[in-house]
Amino acid sequence: MESTGEGLPVQYVGQHESRRQLPITSQVLRQAHDCNYDMLTTPITTPLFHSRVLALLSNHLSDPKSARNEERVTPTVPSLSPVDTPLTPGEIISQLVGYVSPWIDLSSPDPVVYDLSRQILELEVSYAAFCGLGNVVIPGPKLQYGNSYGEGIAQYAFAVQEALALSNYTQILVQLPMMYHPDQDGKDVAGSLSPFARPEYVEEGSKSKHDFLGTWDAWHVIRTVCKYNSRLFVALSIPRHLPAIHAQSRWHSEPLRLLSLTAQTFLPDTQGCPVLTKDHQALIHRYMRLRTPPWIVLCDVGPIPGLDNPDVKIPPADGSTDENAASDATTLPTPAEAAQLQNQQEQHQRSSKTTKDPTPQLSYIRKLQRKQPPRTILEQFGAGYQDYLQGPLQPLADNLESVTYEVFEKDPIKYDLYEQAIRKALIDWAHQGKSVSSPAGKLVVAVVGAGRGPLVTRALRASEDAGMKIELWAVEKNPNAFVLLQRHNELSWQNQVHLVQSDMRSWKGPSSTSPPTHLHQQQQKRHQSSQTTHHAIDILISELLGSFADNELSPECLDGITPLLNPIHGISIPASYTSYLTPIAAPKLHADILARTPSDATAPNTPYVVMLHAIDYLSTTLPSLSSPPSAPAQPIVLAAWSFSHGPRSQNNQVDENTNNRYNTRSTRLTFPTPHRGACHGLAGYFEAVLYDDVELSTHPLTMGDKSPDMMSWFPIYFPLK
Repeated sequence: MESTGEGLPVQYVGQHESRRQLPITSQVLRQAHDCNYDMLTTPITTPLFHSRVLALLSNHLSDPKSARNEERVTPTVPSLSPVDTPLTPGEIISQLVGYVSPWIDLSSPDPVVYDLSRQILELEVSYAAFCGLGNVVIPGPKLQYGNSYGEGIAQYAFAVQEALALSNYTQILVQLPMMYHPDQDGKDVAGSLSPFARPEYVEEGSKSKHDFLGTWDAWHVIRTVCKYNSRLFVALSIPRHLPAIHAQSRWHSEPLRLLSLTAQTFLPDTQGCPVLTKDHQALIHRYMRLRTPPWIVLCDVGPIPGLDNPDVKIPPADGSTDENAASDATTLPTPAEAAQLQNQQEQHQRSSKTTKDPTPQLSYIRKLQRKQPPRTILEQFGAGYQDYLQGPLQPLADNLESVTYEVFEKDPIKYDLYEQAIRKALIDWAHQGKSVSSPAGKLVVAVVGAGRGPLVTRALRASEDAGMKIELWAVEKNPNAFVLLQRHNELSWQNQVHLVQSDMRSWKGPSSTSPPTHLHQQQQKRHQSSQTTHHAIDILISELLGSFADNELSPECLDGITPLLNPIHGISIPASYTSYLTPIAAPKLHADILARTPSDATAPNTPYVVMLHAIDYLSTTLPSLSSPPSAPAQPIVLAAWSFSHGPRSQNNQVDENTNNRYNTRSTRLTFPTPHRGACHGLAGYFEAVLYDDVELSTHPLTMGDKSPDMMSWFPIYFPLK
């Protein structure tokens, strides 16, 4: 594993030889580590086993008795012997990735070839699991046989399902190309069982079908048959010419465990060194942002240097010897390190004329690793939360704990925007000469659902900046949070705030005779029995928004306190909010919900708060001609409904005896989908107008402009069965 700077995703790089002859020993692995490889691949069986299988199949097909047997009973592959496999349990096994024999054909139309391949798969996976291999790569399905296309996918999927049942721990990785091209099925590996398929099972002809999503279609059938098994992954082969961006985005949403790059994936630069195109670099950087970044495996780029002469020192391929390595570093070197780096570069320049890099592809990948952009603030904050299902908060029904409040208070963007909105509202109120509601001549501001008081602090600061005195009230129902509010009032707010412990819907409003201290709900009732004079609220501030705007009962809560708002000039912050939806493919979320369903029947019907990452937007705009090829397509996100809050004189009067029907919303939306896919659910977002032109947004197309790097709300996810 190559170490990276702070905030950079970690990359694991392995080496694969499709015709590896020598077994992997501790010495071989140590030499690979010295060259800066993190892991190696190993075949599970030997060429001798391959020869035995070929002889078994050939003899069976040429046997006259077998030819007369209409059922054509498949021969049984004998159990493995020591000469059939290079593997043995040991300390190094955890650093190896096993490869099932690439010459089997699990999608063959010939039942004999298929059954023989299935036996080999089970033998190899079972023995690999016994040895302790954690990851096993199996060859992907062949899609085209003569004139038929994709007819063997179902039987391939059932074979994979049986292989998964052989072990409780081994991960199965299906090797798949990014896109389907008819030429790829014609490239059988040496000694493949595919040509043994008998003519009566193969339709004559050739159907050419170039399809960007062809291999994804096959994968979707496989993982659906396997019921989204959590131990089933994709080993994705990266071609020299990348498919369209929608195919790249589709694979981004899938459970990628491994990216395979061959020598042909690289291009030579002006000095003849292998490099990747900018589109390839962007693809790798994007995939490395996944919650669990896939490994990179360099395939057939040359043997491990130094195995024939262990005494020769091979320089590690860390990319640091490149002349641009200093600029790639994430931190500036100290003067001593800078001098050492300069000496190393000078020595490299003197020796580069006679010394050739033994692992140029690995050196380039390590250099690319150093050049990847660091994680954004939002990515660092959300580390561990990506694609993690969380139930929405229920602050009305539950008393939140302090740590929950603390998480949201770490978001400076939201509170900066709230403070900006409050300050602007105060300035406008003064400039417009509006009358105030307090008999003392102060503008009345109420923070409802005050929590631990962050909005109270911001309101006081906005008042000071605007040069306008306010009468500030803070209402909170949580008795535990109310204790902290009292302490803040004494130590930080100089007892400027009127504190009320009450549900905002039952609060009678500010009292002109109430002192600037705290009142518990029962004390307030006794006080109101003798002093019933109340005045209105001029500016009402709340942060009751959920991930879908209204899903944490913001409309219902504010309905109970809106009658207290100044009927002429009253301002609600937020003033309005709109909910948005878009369909997405989210295989990981779907798999997690399927796993929960046996123990929780409500799991498929529950909305979840999720930091969406490994998803694919299904409804997108078509890229314009001026868009760069690697630019992701823009999602189509449509408005579902809106709520607005303000003085009742400006809104329809509410009949409180209608069982909340006035807050009922419904919508019917149509989403164009330019490419086929599986819709696992709907992603929900919102936009909120705090005051005037000050807005909050989690909308993927407007968040960057309205509230960049805001962390308080993750999108909401509505799963579909």
